[in-house]
Amino acid sequence: MDSLLVKENPLLLPMNKERTVYDGFITVQEQDFRMRILLPPDRQIKQAKLHCCWQLKHLLAEYEPIVKQRLSQSSDLGSFLLELKTVLEVCVQSRPSPLSIPRPQSYSELIAELETLGWDKLMFIDSDFRTLRLKAEDSSGREHVLTVKLKTKHPAEAPECSADVPVPLAFSWTPQTTLAQLHGQFLLLLESLSDFWDVLDEIDQKTWVLEPEKPSRSDTMRRIAIGNNASIKVEVDPKHPRMLPECCLLGAEHVVTPLRNKLNANMHLWNPECGVLLNLGDVLELQFPSPATHEKSSLSVECGICYSYLLDSSIPDQVCNDPRCGQPFHQDCLYQWLRALPSSRQSFNIVFGECPYCNKPITVKMAVQK
Repeated sequence: MDSLLVKENPLLLPMNKERTVYDGFITVQEQDFRMRILLPPDRQIKQAKLHCCWQLKHLLAEYEPIVKQRLSQSSDLGSFLLELKTVLEVCVQSRPSPLSIPRPQSYSELIAELETLGWDKLMFIDSDFRTLRLKAEDSSGREHVLTVKLKTKHPAEAPECSADVPVPLAFSWTPQTTLAQLHGQFLLLLESLSDFWDVLDEIDQKTWVLEPEKPSRSDTMRRIAIGNNASIKVEVDPKHPRMLPECCLLGAEHVVTPLRNKLNANMHLWNPECGVLLNLGDVLELQFPSPATHEKSSLSVECGICYSYLLDSSIPDQVCNDPRCGQPFHQDCLYQWLRALPSSRQSFNIVFGECPYCNKPITVKMAVQK
């Protein structure tokens, strides 16, 4: 066993005749780590004490419970060292590689690129000259921000770019590409999305949007209040923003069924030359409540169970179908309420019960866990 131990760990040697003290190095992925092992007189590995160099201590800091477990379960020193090497291989592989120092001229090159781009376009740059935020404005005067994270091998390696847009960023990059050219590609992308944002801006300004509460430029969905605790969820295609969007009517059946029938019957009237909001009004044969005609409080009715409007960013979208009631509830509130009633029954993911307000039949799907 000792010969095998020496063969597997030639740099870790016994320091006394009793072979209770070992000192030297263990090698993992061509890296040597200094350590000293003290065994009790009976050489029971479970009672061993380990003294490690600071590099080894740093590597094993998060794995100390695993090392202690391996120590207590190993039969001898050789098997323990084999287990320790396995743990160390994982540590070394998961250790982030140190950042290489950029070329000294890379800083002056970056400054020159920013001067060409224009300092008015630069909103932020970090102390490492690695993360930049560039400002851009589309033809409608909307401001946008492009975040650029330069890689260590810049410009040989393409930077990581992100922006609040509804489509993936796919910029072309070569080692000769400059920040000004990258910014120009971003401007072209913004112009291609200008019509999309015009459509959503009109919806935001002329209707009561229930969701999202604070839309971002990457959001493609709007849930628009109709009235009578009903709403329509529209999903606008960024590439074809003036075409008929994907629509979903939400609310009590006696309210949304007539609207759904009108939508199906009048779909052929959709005119891509007109605005989406005007088309939706014509197809549904209604006029959307707007900030000019309605208070939002009259459209955002609170949940009949928790008495709040927002619950973990969700709004009351389950409505009693009885025309004389029409009380809205949060899906999770109604689901938990019905589950607690002995008279309710469940079939698969749907619970059948009675409305907490009017006792008329009501159903709700199992709330999706976020």
